[in-house]
Amino acid sequence: MSPTAFHHLAIQVRDLRAAEEFYCGLLGLQVLRRWPWPAADQRAGERSLWLALGAGFLALESCEGSREDQAFKDLRPGLHLLALRIDAKDRALWEQRFSERGVTVVHRSAFTLYILDPEGNRVGLSHHPDEG
Repeated sequence: MSPTAFHHLAIQVRDLRAAEEFYCGLLGLQVLRRWPWPAADQRAGERSLWLALGAGFLALESCEGSREDQAFKDLRPGLHLLALRIDAKDRALWEQRFSERGVTVVHRSAFTLYILDPEGNRVGLSHHPDEG
């Protein structure tokens, strides 16, 4: 017995609107569902967004803290990269889109462009194994 497929990845963010602009506005992911704060919480706005990603989804979860001030501090290495598939023929168009929106490509490999989301998480757009 083993897992059958990717279900979802959740990323905690301090600024849900900035994260939505990055993942939806820049990368073009579509919102599947918006989750409000529970009524008992008495906060306005949304606590989570679920974005379509293949057969699974990417969950953006609102948080108020930072990695340094959490009560539970796990010093082990964590999320290294969220890699999204692109077509090799579209690589130059992605580079142009990033340039026009002031998004820095922090690293390039033969198959992948690397950028940072508003929280500093590394996101790769990869066309491996197709050459560009």
